[in-house]
This record gives sequence, C-alpha cells and structure tokens, in this order.
Amino acid sequence: MQDFKSFSSRLSKLKSEDFEKLALELFHFQSRFNPIYKKYLSARKLATHSIRSLDQIPFLPIRFFKDHQVTSGSADDYSDFFSSSGTTGMITSRHYIWSEEWYLAHTQQVFERAYGALKDFHVLALLPAYLERKGSSLVSMADHFIKESKSEHSGFYLYNQDELISKIEMLATSQRKILLLGVTFALLDLAESGKKINPPSNLIVMETGGMKGRRKEMIREEVHDILKPFFGVDAIHSEYGMTELMSQAYSKGEGKYTLPTTMRVILRDVNDPLSLSQRSQGGINVIDLANFHSCAFIETQDLGRFDENGMLEVLGRFDNSEVRGCNLLVQ
Repeated sequence: MQDFKSFSSRLSKLKSEDFEKLALELFHFQSRFNPIYKKYLSARKLATHSIRSLDQIPFLPIRFFKDHQVTSGSADDYSDFFSSSGTTGMITSRHYIWSEEWYLAHTQQVFERAYGALKDFHVLALLPAYLERKGSSLVSMADHFIKESKSEHSGFYLYNQDELISKIEMLATSQRKILLLGVTFALLDLAESGKKINPPSNLIVMETGGMKGRRKEMIREEVHDILKPFFGVDAIHSEYGMTELMSQAYSKGEGKYTLPTTMRVILRDVNDPLSLSQRSQGGINVIDLANFHSCAFIETQDLGRFDENGMLEVLGRFDNSEVRGCNLLVQ
C-alpha cells in the first residue's frame, strides 16, 4: 500500500463499483501512516479497525492543511507542494505532493473523460490572480492543458483583454473547440468592460470560481446571467477543485457537477460536523482517492446539495469561513 506508484496505477483504472473497497483500504492505511490524521482520529477516540463503510469514515477538517504537513509516510519524503491563494496576512494551505507529473496526468484523465481529448481544444487561460503568485495547482493544470492541446494558439492571459477577444474571434472558424478557462472576477471584468465580441459557436466558457477580493460576492445565477449574453453561450461551465484535492469535478451548466470516479461527496449536518446530514443539503465532505499520498478524507467549508438526479450543487461557504480557493459563489 505504501507503493504510491502501484496505487496510482490502480486508481487510473478505477471503476465506480470498486470505489468503496479502495476507499476503505486507503482509510486503514492512512489511519496508521498519516501522522496528522492518526492523531486526529486518536483525539476523537475512534476504533479505526471498526470502520467498515464509507459513512463511518471520519473526515479531517480542511484547516489542518494550513498548520500542518498532511502527508502519509515520512515528511522527509516530500518537498514540493501546492499552496492556496489568500489576501495579505491570511494563512494559506499547503498540499505536499508525491509527484507533480502524476497529478498532471490525473487532471488530464479527469478532464478528458468529461470533455474529450485536449488535442481537440485551443486552451485560453484567463487566470490573473493565480498567475501572479507561485504554487497554484490550477496554474500547473492549465499550463499542462495548454501544452497537451498542441495548439500554437493556446496560452495564458493576464489583463490583455483586447488580445484575448481577438484570439477568440480569430479561432471562430477552427475545427477545434475553444476552452476559455477563467477566474470568475476576470471573466466578469471582461464582460462588463464595454468591449464587444463576435461570439463563436465553438466556445466553451469555464469559470473556476473566486473573486479574490476584487469584487463583491455574487450568486451563481447573477454571474452566469452576465457572462452568457456577452460570450453568446447557452451555459457557463464550472470547475470545482481546490489546493487540498488532487481531483476536479466539472459542471456543464447550472452549477451542477458530475464527480469523477476518484471522488465522492458525503454531506454532513451543518450543526454537528461529526454526523451525516439527514436533509438534502449540508456541509461537503470529500473523499478524493487521488489524495492517497496525503489525506483522502476532507471536511471542507463548502455547503452543497444533491439534486433529483444525484448531481452535486455547491451552494457557497459556511459563515465566517475565510474566502479562499475555487467556487466562492454563494447561492
């Protein structure tokens, strides 16, 4: 189990019906060999050997990534990490990683299972707040997507809006699709800039969430109602991910996410974080098996619900939680 290369290979071939078996195997490994998770479970006086189903697994509060090195195995084996964004004076999370090469291959597999081959896209990344700091997992992923698209037109954009619009319009007749991956505030700034765009039919607009302190928070519908007419699209796509996770979920519209095979969400009671929610919504607990090197069982500060078709909707943050990461839209 400590052979991460072997485990990563198993994960790439994972079928949904095998998720629980692998998750329980990973839990029993991390409850022994992840020092921070082990101490947390001990403090809760839990008999880990009695855990036999997903709904019994305890989740590590996400704030532990701010104050501790959350890794499975020796801390000396890790040097590289991704860090979260934050305003001045804010303590940011660090997610130490086993292999950035593996992370990038995994993000590509997750994306291509949802959208098809990257070689069929021009990837335009509008990520100013992320590009202006080091350690962003989103920038690392976007850079990999740009390279794997093998398109001379793919690339990053900061505040050069006119250049971005010209590029989108120039690619309108391309046989490839255009993926515009943007942080929410930058997409809104462009849509409200007074500039005009001739919307191409091959454009996909995907927001990663987040105002980064640049704008007031807005409900998802309000954001999408501004973006859709400007870009001439019927739906705004979204990516749900964060520094503390290795996997991403994607929405193709209306903020409803399909989870990858490596991820499950279990809702907890908003008033009792140690109990599961008995309602249709609650706090989001994430099992991300791609976190096999750190902790796969994360209690986030996000609120969510499942719709009648079992798709996840992210509703926002708990009150008084720090503004951080992706998808800060409050519904």
